Amino acid sequence: MTTTSLATAEIEALMHKHPKGFDLSLERIRRLLTALGEPQHALPPVIHVAGTNGKGSVTAFSQAILEADGRAAHVHTSPHLVNWHERYRLGRPGQRGALVDDAMLADAVRRAAAANAGQPITVFEILTAVTFLLFSEQPADVAIVEVGLGGRFDATNVIDRPAASVITSISLDHQSYLGDRVELIAAEKGGIIKRGVPVIVGQQGEEVALEVLTSMADRVGAPLITYGQDFFAFAEHGRLVYQDDTGLLDLPMPRLSGRHQLTNAATAIAALRHAGFSPSDAAIEAGMASVEWPGRMQQIATGPLWRAAVPGAEIWLDGGHNPGAGAAIAETLADMEDRVQRPLFLIVGMINTKDPVGFFASFAGMARHVFTVPVNSSDAGIDPDDLADAAIEAGLDAEPCDSVEEAIQLVSTNWQSEPTPRFLICGSLYLVGEVLAQSGLAPA
Repeated sequence: MTTTSLATAEIEALMHKHPKGFDLSLERIRRLLTALGEPQHALPPVIHVAGTNGKGSVTAFSQAILEADGRAAHVHTSPHLVNWHERYRLGRPGQRGALVDDAMLADAVRRAAAANAGQPITVFEILTAVTFLLFSEQPADVAIVEVGLGGRFDATNVIDRPAASVITSISLDHQSYLGDRVELIAAEKGGIIKRGVPVIVGQQGEEVALEVLTSMADRVGAPLITYGQDFFAFAEHGRLVYQDDTGLLDLPMPRLSGRHQLTNAATAIAALRHAGFSPSDAAIEAGMASVEWPGRMQQIATGPLWRAAVPGAEIWLDGGHNPGAGAAIAETLADMEDRVQRPLFLIVGMINTKDPVGFFASFAGMARHVFTVPVNSSDAGIDPDDLADAAIEAGLDAEPCDSVEEAIQLVSTNWQSEPTPRFLICGSLYLVGEVLAQSGLAPA
């Protein structure tokens, strides 16, 4: 798939017609879905996933476990990294789901746009309607639907009776839309909680988030299942141990790197059990080994950036872009240092809705140097000079660069000693997508 695909052309035409950004409301999406025949009411059982950090990983773990259990799982995620098609993975019995066919996606986009009849709407709302069209027309055992932004007024929240609602870690992000305090953001995320539907809450860094979600669940009689009270996960002797009221599971460590992935895996297991799917122990074990989530602590070992690095260097890629994600990434890197110590160089691009100083703060005392780069695929990128100033404010040595490749070449030219460097390219999913495309590693 390329940018000249049929579906991409249809979506780019929509982007010229409709305003960019978010306009959080359910009125427009409900009107459009009514015109399309209410496809959101014809879905297989839905697991609805919201949160600031970890919702994509919980979605990926859920998909991997369900597929290992022989179930066909539709999966909606956003944003995409390289191609629009990544947002729509269609379940296939007995095997991993496949990204939607280009012609099928183009047709669904055309039908949704035609049903909208030129009325005011956002592109994300049209693309969410496309999700419901595709997932209602293709058979599957389950649909895992990730929230785009927030929860209460996110276009996916027209799902009125999911099998389970899942809320992962909540921290500050998208403050201009969701509020500038964690309790306000938690109230928006908690908007996906439905009367009588179990809500599974992942590990929360701030107690106030759990307090808000608990109150919201109590008000509508939603059974609340929380990490740290009703289910747990911890590492022991190189294994992942999961525990809930049914007992212990001794599992392999997840394929996804980082201690935070233990809690994400546990949240997925709890969600599947409380949604009524009861995957076998063997399927859960297989899911830990087969899970895929591109652009999250993904190692790059091919392509021009890898060739530009000094031989033996490591290049890692992560789309984390808020303070909570920065802390999780820094913890993962610290664990790497325990195994093999290498000088760490950050290559960072961010967009202007983020908190760069808060993101950089977790890397103070850890990163040898920061290179800030433009985000070419977004018109909201922070100027590299300004981003470097933010890194300096957070206590890091930093300088702007014109590109990721230039930053890697600068280090490779000047670094002659052992051990070889470790690079982390991070700060924006847009930047991650650019690197994956350049490296020939677009998700498939």
